[in-house]
Amino acid sequence: MESIHPIPPEANPPANEPAPPIFSGKVQFSGKGGEFFGIWIVNILLSVLTLGIYSAWAKVRTMRYFYGHTRIDGHSFDYLATPMQILKGRILAVIVFLIYTFGSSFFPIIGLLFAVAFIFLMPWIINQGLRFNMRMTRHRNVRFSFKGNYGEAFVNFILLPVASIFTLYLLMPYVLKRIDTYIHSNISYGDTPLTVNLKGETYYLTALICFVVSSITMVIFMAILGLFGLDLLNVENQQNMQDPAAMTLMFGALMVAYVFMIAIVTAVWAAAIRNHIFDNSQFEDVASFKSQLKPIPFAILLLTNMLAIVFSLGLAYPWTKVRTSRMLAEVTTVNIYPSALNLVDTAQQEQSSFAEEAANVFDIDLSLT
Repeated sequence: MESIHPIPPEANPPANEPAPPIFSGKVQFSGKGGEFFGIWIVNILLSVLTLGIYSAWAKVRTMRYFYGHTRIDGHSFDYLATPMQILKGRILAVIVFLIYTFGSSFFPIIGLLFAVAFIFLMPWIINQGLRFNMRMTRHRNVRFSFKGNYGEAFVNFILLPVASIFTLYLLMPYVLKRIDTYIHSNISYGDTPLTVNLKGETYYLTALICFVVSSITMVIFMAILGLFGLDLLNVENQQNMQDPAAMTLMFGALMVAYVFMIAIVTAVWAAAIRNHIFDNSQFEDVASFKSQLKPIPFAILLLTNMLAIVFSLGLAYPWTKVRTSRMLAEVTTVNIYPSALNLVDTAQQEQSSFAEEAANVFDIDLSLT
């Protein structure tokens, strides 16, 4: 593991110039696949034996393992949520989901009303989920916070995505840029807000690259099929696809091509956008960031992760999660400045986990990389 040494600050930095960092180095992740496998398998077994009740404790154990093994300047992160907080929120969220499921089954109008209500409720759920996650995260005894408001969330998560449909999704890169800006610009570390300066052209250029990459991938796939005599554009070949063996081969080839394309496009998008966000975000006079995630190594990692999970029947999941966290840590550099030593942990009202668990039940991704 790379050795990191703190950078001593100058005694009297020049006027009007930022003070040099007191630390500059990569994020360190010390988690191990074998260790997490033990936690993961026990979590699954106890969750099954308790009919899901233990899942709240399982989540806290998992979060604390990854937080505790992620360090910046020798200081690990803390996950402060308790299992009972998670369990209460999860129970409430599941009750709401069950009411919706059974109500809509017997009274379709209830399902329609729930769907309409959920559209207007989703911005609140997203805000509260992010607020809870940030409030439960601490580093160097200082908590994070999230201060988004309903109006901006409704515009960014509801109105703009709907508007993009009428532009044949040409507006979607701009929408994604707005969403990322909204989420990150409302994060604070102690009493210091995160400032971000994201550019729409980066999102559009990345989207164009992803389109080109996916197109090239499919062209290569078609060429490979042609080498094996499986020309999808040949009418006679399509008529001979009655053979079960040929159909199985074709289906398998399509699945392989799809998985490769998804992995490559995901890696290209994730690498470019993650690097852009990290490189253009900072806690002013407290910390700045640099990400150097490369699309090809990340695509290889995603592909090998998927193959490992499939061929191990899911047992390799802990290993894939640990190696992903390690790669993301190794490509992330953090600079910490002297003002970080004077941060104030702003007092906030304790947040309920209901919104976060509701988001999980309704499949809303609130994760930040």
